[in-house]
Amino acid sequence: MSEYTMINNQLNADDFIRLFASAGWGEPPRDMVETSLQGSWATFSVCREGITIAMARLLGDGAMSFFLKDFVVEPAYQGQGIGRQLLGHVENYIADQLKPGWNGYLELVSAKGKEDFYAKCGYTVLPNDHSGPAMSKWIEK
Repeated sequence: MSEYTMINNQLNADDFIRLFASAGWGEPPRDMVETSLQGSWATFSVCREGITIAMARLLGDGAMSFFLKDFVVEPAYQGQGIGRQLLGHVENYIADQLKPGWNGYLELVSAKGKEDFYAKCGYTVLPNDHSGPAMSKWIEK
């Protein structure tokens, strides 16, 4: 991954919207994205030649619970190990924030069809012996 640069906490709204749209998720309003980025516990970007080609956003309490959101590798760069590197970077970032003896729990909801990627990276599909199924609900104004 030497031709790529991993950057923490510098993800901007333009890159977020472009990558979010590249995943087929539409284009959220800029002010909504800016508010989301400001409220994130951490953000991560992978850049190649100054262009952001992958991103992740992390929510959490800094100790026990973390949630991975908006994990996207631009389609042209998928299958090159960038996603695996980014996910490992996020996990290491969390581990570096924890005090000795602490265990943080990282959760995520996979995009449809990407479950195998996360399973290969050691994530457990829900439900399982310890957890029920993930649930979600859209709230609109």
